Amino acid sequence: MSTASAKPTEYRGHVANGVVVFDEPVPLAEGMEVRVAQASAMAVAVPIGRKLLALAGTVKGMPVDLAENHDHYIHGTPKRTAI
Repeated sequence: MSTASAKPTEYRGHVANGVVVFDEPVPLAEGMEVRVAQASAMAVAVPIGRKLLALAGTVKGMPVDLAENHDHYIHGTPKRTAI
């Protein structure tokens, strides 16, 4: 008698409120061991600061002191002096 088990059957479903819900009724016995594998990669949220940092230094033709004197360039206030 062979001790190898048959190839497992694959069922599709989704997660609802933290619980796996099958798309179709499945014949699983109470207490049966199952394995769940993620079918598709979920997009990982990237913090907005990291997205903005990726843009740092990409704008061309701006004054080199724009970060320090942005109020001067936007609102016309006096430039800050370097200490």
